[in-house]
Amino acid sequence: MWVFYRWQLTINEHKGVFYMSEFLAELIGTMILIIFGGGVVGGVVLKKTKAEGAGWVVITIGWGLAVALGVYAVGNFSGAHLNPAVTLGFAAIGEFPWADVPLYITAQLIGAMIGAAIVFFNYLPHWKETEDQGAKLGVFATDPAIRSPFSNLISEMVGTFALLMGLLFIGANEFTEGLNPIIVGALIIAIGMSLGGATGYAINPARDLGPRIAHALLPIPGKGGSDWGYSWIPVVGPILGGIYGAVFYNAMFLGNFGALFWIMSALVAILFIGAANAELKKGKSTANKVEQKIS
Repeated sequence: MWVFYRWQLTINEHKGVFYMSEFLAELIGTMILIIFGGGVVGGVVLKKTKAEGAGWVVITIGWGLAVALGVYAVGNFSGAHLNPAVTLGFAAIGEFPWADVPLYITAQLIGAMIGAAIVFFNYLPHWKETEDQGAKLGVFATDPAIRSPFSNLISEMVGTFALLMGLLFIGANEFTEGLNPIIVGALIIAIGMSLGGATGYAINPARDLGPRIAHALLPIPGKGGSDWGYSWIPVVGPILGGIYGAVFYNAMFLGNFGALFWIMSALVAILFIGAANAELKKGKSTANKVEQKIS
């Protein structure tokens, strides 16, 4: 099932037909993802671009098309995971070999860094025109609308849970040949519009960490810090959510209630309850401060 959008490709080695390696395919596919995804964010948030201020809807559509194009580009060669959470999720349910996981994730991170560097060069004159350091970082990496680590972690988990569930739903159905990447792109748009407003929906550790590293290394004028204190959330959240999405589908739709399902379910329940308690305590603390000011 992990190759649900991997179309048939006939290779005749005797005729010298080139076959891209899975490592190179994941690298190039993730690079394409970031060029178009990071590119649309740059167009919207950087100063004096033609797309400045185009808004959230444009960003979500741009990211959806970015994923679709990445899948079209390399789906024949690697299955086009383009996302460590997808790779780990499929491996967790036995739909992808664990031995290939490090290769895929390494390729995805490198591809994301290269894609981010290309976005940097595309907008060269606009970095110095943009004073907002957060906007510059936002072209490369995500940040939350309201900084609350527990809740931000949950948001990333929920978004990536929806991603893996959606991918497996899509894989369980037959579509006209070549249509799957468009459906996957539509799934990304739906996640962005419905769930992405809280954290910017990284839902992909490579999509956030690779460009964040690029942001730290590139000579971006007046860029500020790379917000490493937050960087673990768009890595850990998608990994947990992706694995749980895959094992949840495997359990509920295929009847495979393994130990990992119960372990992940307990962990997710603990995290959800912990996040709710943390927010409730903040609410009570704020209410008490307001009462003290009034009195």
